[in-house]
Amino acid sequence: MIELIKKKAGLFKGLLIFLFISILVYSLTRAVFIYYADYVPLEKILAVIFFLAESFVMLHAFGYFLSIYNLSRKKKELAQPPELKGFPPVAILIPARHEPKKVLEETLATVYNLNYPNKTIYLLDDSTQEKYRQEAEALVSAYGAKLFRRSQRHGAKAGIINDCLKTLDDIYVAIFDADQNPLPDFLTRLVPFLESDPKLAFIQTPQFYSNLESSKIAFGSNMQQSVFYEYVCEGKSSNQSMICCGTNVVLRRQALVDVGGFDEATVTEDFATSFRMHLKGWKSLYYNHVHTFGMGPENLGEYFKQQNRWALGNVGVLRLIVKQFFRHPLSLKPAQWFEYFITGSYYLIGWAYLSLVICPIMYIFFNIPSFFMNPVVYGFTFFPYLLLSLAIFYASMSGRHYTVSQIFRGQMLAFISLPVYIRASFFGFIGAKGVFQVTAKDGSKSIPYYNLWPQIFLWVVALIAISWGLQKFAYDWSTASFFNAAWVGYHFALLSGIFYFNELDIPLAYRKRLLKKAAFEYRIIEAGRNFLDKPPGKLRVCFSVYLSEKIEPGTLLMCKAKLPEETATAVFDGEVLWRGKRSVWHRKYKTSICVVTVSDKDRKLLLKAIRK
Repeated sequence: MIELIKKKAGLFKGLLIFLFISILVYSLTRAVFIYYADYVPLEKILAVIFFLAESFVMLHAFGYFLSIYNLSRKKKELAQPPELKGFPPVAILIPARHEPKKVLEETLATVYNLNYPNKTIYLLDDSTQEKYRQEAEALVSAYGAKLFRRSQRHGAKAGIINDCLKTLDDIYVAIFDADQNPLPDFLTRLVPFLESDPKLAFIQTPQFYSNLESSKIAFGSNMQQSVFYEYVCEGKSSNQSMICCGTNVVLRRQALVDVGGFDEATVTEDFATSFRMHLKGWKSLYYNHVHTFGMGPENLGEYFKQQNRWALGNVGVLRLIVKQFFRHPLSLKPAQWFEYFITGSYYLIGWAYLSLVICPIMYIFFNIPSFFMNPVVYGFTFFPYLLLSLAIFYASMSGRHYTVSQIFRGQMLAFISLPVYIRASFFGFIGAKGVFQVTAKDGSKSIPYYNLWPQIFLWVVALIAISWGLQKFAYDWSTASFFNAAWVGYHFALLSGIFYFNELDIPLAYRKRLLKKAAFEYRIIEAGRNFLDKPPGKLRVCFSVYLSEKIEPGTLLMCKAKLPEETATAVFDGEVLWRGKRSVWHRKYKTSICVVTVSDKDRKLLLKAIRK
């Protein structure tokens, strides 16, 4: 679709204008009906809240479509400047704190292999545990990097970067998170842009998660990232308001020094620092080509932690944006102000969605209307906006080869984060700084459902409301009852994602089970290591069995399995790959084991004892 849009920008401009008109018509109609409606004050208050929530969502949707339109106006891809005559010095900074050795080593290896001769690699180790400190020392020695540590901790990631900057004199600074793996041509692609424009403060590249297949959370999180990096960043870049994302970025050291380094007063130091750079007249650029692969959160707890940090920081920076706007409204261009307001206010979406969820439920249970409109008028004013916006959104993403199912999973993951957004945005609004937290890369873990009580509570209420609303519709054939029940049903489907995403991800290869009638014995040989050099493939034998004790992944076992009808016993070495919670029914721990070594004879016996 995007290729078509680029060829027929005028057609898309017409669609965008029509969308804007549909938003305007619906908003004005809603406002008029609310103003003239003869209802009690409580009902009017709820109607205003619902209307403001709708307006907030529509504003952000329109901002997204403006980004697509800005992309459609581009006549050609971003041209690559002439090749460099020389290679200006670049300092590569990798902040790390208590990172797994394997993750850190992959990043150092890929950075070491960058085909840029004039680079210096710095591992900014902020670890406090001796194990991680020793591993960092060994890795920098192996990959020819320099180790930077500080005596006093402040400002988390921003603080250690600022401390390191004071010791540097390189022209440019490239920053990678500890789990980000750049391609060899990363610097040779980006440095020429900075060399060709002395006012360019930084050039940002997209993030792409390489662990999509390991977790439903990582996949859904990547879909959310895709919406941002595929279109939103393009629009921001065209309006000179692209923000630094804290990793996969090359910055001009002079620009960082000019704004006093990264902002240490917020957990989203990259967003706040970008704002300060633009206020000082520096420019930014987004290069929409994937040159780095990283790791996304693999479980719901780590995902919520990440979203909490982003929401807290963004809303905190929004306070600064609002203050700056009223004090110095001419310090940025109107398009820049719009982009920063949209970015800073995004995580207030939790409050908007909560209002949209509650208001239809209030009507079904208590007959409190959330909109005072004739159903026919509502249909003619709202559905043009709804259908057009959904069509453009899904079509634009499908133009980048994403399916409807994939996009919907990303939406579900965002929707079940409402309590996280609400809590974090509240603390961000009152000025709470929060604590910087690193997203763990320790695999899939589920959250106890009692810790997810806000989502579960809304899910249960929505289920009851659907049943009650459909009964009301069957009794009085009220169109309003049907519309409200339909909206609650849509929200119910999104909230159901809490069960989908909180279930542990068990690869298909591990889902075979040892037969109940099979006898199974084991003895722990060695714990704490990974004996498999790669994930199990078709040639490996993997199965699940219930064990009476907790055995951590990576443990090597000597195992025996025997069927009653067999005279021989299968003996093999197996590695524990995954351990679930204790089963209430079996009163044991479901444990997945992958065979490491086994003879051909014992392998055949073992396969008889396993069922799919």
